[in-house]
Amino acid sequence: MTKKILVLHTGGTISMQADASGNVNSSTENPMNQIGFNLENLDLTVIDFFNLPSPHITPYHMLALYHKIRDTKGQYDGVVITHGTDTLEETAYFLDTMALPQIPIVLTGAMRSSNELGSDGVYNYLSALRVASHDKAADKGVLVVMNDEIHAAKYVTKTHTTNVATFNTPTHGPLGIVMKHEILFFKTAEPRVRFNLDQISGTIPIIKAYAGMGLGDGIISLLDPKKIDGVVIEALGAGNLPPEAAQELENLMSRGIPVVLVSRCFNGIAEPVYAYAGGGVKLQEAGVMFVKELNAQKARLKLLIALNAGLKGQELKDYIQG
Repeated sequence: MTKKILVLHTGGTISMQADASGNVNSSTENPMNQIGFNLENLDLTVIDFFNLPSPHITPYHMLALYHKIRDTKGQYDGVVITHGTDTLEETAYFLDTMALPQIPIVLTGAMRSSNELGSDGVYNYLSALRVASHDKAADKGVLVVMNDEIHAAKYVTKTHTTNVATFNTPTHGPLGIVMKHEILFFKTAEPRVRFNLDQISGTIPIIKAYAGMGLGDGIISLLDPKKIDGVVIEALGAGNLPPEAAQELENLMSRGIPVVLVSRCFNGIAEPVYAYAGGGVKLQEAGVMFVKELNAQKARLKLLIALNAGLKGQELKDYIQG
């Protein structure tokens, strides 16, 4: 049976080339469009949707990708998106939170441009096409395929600046692996709430906690409640803050600004454990919402999506902390 796969190229290193001095930049011709694959039973529709370095990607671009996939209305059996790695995990998470068709949707990229030694783009692209055409990938949510591993969009993160094995899933590990002749899944992504958004807007900064935060610097108090819609705080350890910083957050919340908390630790889950001033128990009692198993950049998108979906009060709290 022939599988129809939609390929949306968005730019990034996978679409770039290095010059004689080693500097990498965008190319007018996407090298992925020059690759001939001998993949049986695949019918590809390839679109250069964007041509952007991933630091240029915004939630507006993510929403445009969602609308494009949503509006295909059953025309395809799977979707592959090539993307720059710097913000790939954020686009993947955004799409995973949208009401997309239940078909395999796979993001991939490269750590080395197409003309560098050891370029990984062609291989990752081929692997993504294989996963997107696999029947068992349809109910796993949005996937990230890199370096022979299949990761859930919700949990995967970039862990190294240049290594081709940069994408990992802390705590959980990958959902599956890409083998030479087979694709093996050994985990299933959990169900989640999905939204259908037609527009997105809002400003939600991410603030990282540090020793002595709020002691003379007043960093959180510099935020203007009239110009932001929420705050994500990367707290210490299990979810704690210096007491002065905690007080600044309480002042911000008293002016109607929702605050969500994650840990700045690479592994583990933030939870209210400590009851001293600035501890997680006190923060939760003050109204800070603890986000489970997401890093700061994904927690920011979760809050942004929830606010654009009109969630408020207890409904917002239940979703953020669920």
